[in-house]
Formats: sequence, structure tokens, C-alpha cells
Amino acid sequence: MSPTRAGRRSPLRGAVALAGIAVSALALSACSGGGTASGGSGTNFVGGSGEISRAAKADRRPAPAISGASIDGKQLNLADYKGKVVVLNVWGAWCSPCRAEAPHLVKVANETKAKGVEFVGINTRDPDKARAHAFETQFHVPYPSFYDPIGKLILKFPKGSLMPQAIPSTLIIDRDGKVAVRILMPVGEDKLHQALDPIVAEK
Repeated sequence: MSPTRAGRRSPLRGAVALAGIAVSALALSACSGGGTASGGSGTNFVGGSGEISRAAKADRRPAPAISGASIDGKQLNLADYKGKVVVLNVWGAWCSPCRAEAPHLVKVANETKAKGVEFVGINTRDPDKARAHAFETQFHVPYPSFYDPIGKLILKFPKGSLMPQAIPSTLIIDRDGKVAVRILMPVGEDKLHQALDPIVAEK
């Protein structure tokens, strides 16, 4: 093989490599019913049950810049929600725990919207949008989700932060755009309220 040919990398090869990285990052705890509260070394996160981590207000890190197409093809930008409390849920239509928690997320989303809370999803590892659409229709999901089939958006969360490390994962982002809580488990409405209500009450 000539040096010129050996030095070339096709766009397809690059895309496959990126997909492999993203899938590997999620494969360790994909569709998990549990997780770890560790945010990495040097962090000041307070673990609760082992699946819920909270950051004191002074220790919170900004959520990364996330933008892209939603499941329905519209443009979605997390920065547009600054000033609101945001519940960011990572899910897949193929994931049984995601299906179990969906009615609880929908109920809390409807209950808290008037309090300035917005829910946003990140749909991941669903190569077929039709399945994601069917999921949203079945559970009457009232909020949009980024379509992120190979996990590129999830990789934007820096190592050592309160990053999603399981599917499903739920993050609560405060009004300043900083990640306050991470839940690495399927969440029910009571536990979600326990994590969310103190962030909503912050001044």
C-alpha cells in the first residue's frame, strides 16, 4: 500500500470509529437499574442511595452546550432553557427501565411546568426514529427529545462531572444552567420530586 493511500481515512471509517467510541462509552451500564454515585476524583458530589448524586450550589458545573435535531426534526438547543429548571432524561425506546419510568416523568413534567420546570430528553441508540416516535406517542410525552443515535451529545459531558453514566439517566439542571443532580436509575415520581423540588425552590 502506498504512503498516500495509507494516510487517507475515508469519511465512513471516521463515522464508524465515532460510533464505536460512543457505544463503548454507554455499554458499561446501558439500560441499567442501578449505578454509581461517583462523579470522578476531585469532585464534591454527595451520594444519596448510591444512584443519586447532588452537587452543592458552589460546586456545580455548567451543563455542556447541546444542540441538534429533535426526534421530530426540529432544532433543539439546551441553552434556550437557561433561566428554567431543566430535567434532562437520557432514554432509549429499546430500554425496558426507560419504558417503566416514562409515565412518572410525564406526570411530573405536567405537574411542574407551571413552576418553570422544563423537561427535555436525549434519545440514544435508537437507529430507527420510528421506534422513538412510537415511544413518545404511547406514553404521551409532552416534551421534546434530542435524537442522538450514537451518543455524540452524551460525550459532551466532561469526565469528572455529573455526567450520564447509565441508560436511563436523569439530570436536573438549575436556573443558571448548571447540573445540580444526577439520577442513575429508573425514577418514580416520588423520588423525582424529592430531587427536583429543592432545586425549584432555590432563589
